[in-house]
Amino acid sequence: MQDLLTEIRGCQVCKAHLPLEPRPIVAGSINSKIILVSQAPGRKAHVENKAWDDPSGRKLREWLGVTDDEFYNPGNFGILPMGFCYPGKGKTGDLPPRKECAPLWHTKVWEEFKNVKLILLIGKYSQDQYLGQEAKKNLTENVLHYEEFLPKYFLLPHPSPVNRFWRSKNPWFEDDVVGELQKLVAGILQKS
Repeated sequence: MQDLLTEIRGCQVCKAHLPLEPRPIVAGSINSKIILVSQAPGRKAHVENKAWDDPSGRKLREWLGVTDDEFYNPGNFGILPMGFCYPGKGKTGDLPPRKECAPLWHTKVWEEFKNVKLILLIGKYSQDQYLGQEAKKNLTENVLHYEEFLPKYFLLPHPSPVNRFWRSKNPWFEDDVVGELQKLVAGILQKS
């Protein structure tokens, strides 16, 4: 597994299309229990070479009910974004993840995981990719019907501050769904 992650971290496939030098961010171990499939690293993650170490990550850890130490333990969580490098800035946030990463690397990484108990599909890009025709008409419907995708997947909106309007329009998510997520995550991590 670590050899594969080292190979991915050296990837230069989409270098010509990136605003900064490639710096693929991916993490995990063969024992990772919960896999985070998300969008792509932000600029801060790129600069610091650490995923989810920003306001989005703090909100995600709050939703999961875990500490930083629990979150960054690769035996607990694997980090597998749809795009491994910072894609650049768009009009309303970061650009979409590069389309090269998931087809090139995801299958190889999944083959290495041996202890996955839950896959968190964070945001629309990962949900579209992994749910395919099972996806509902939009992210809100996916998240609202998260129970239909259990026990394999748990569907989440992206925890970015940019999505605070979505959260304010959908209070049921933090009122009801987050508590269910925390119970599920706690149960998985306690079995280790």
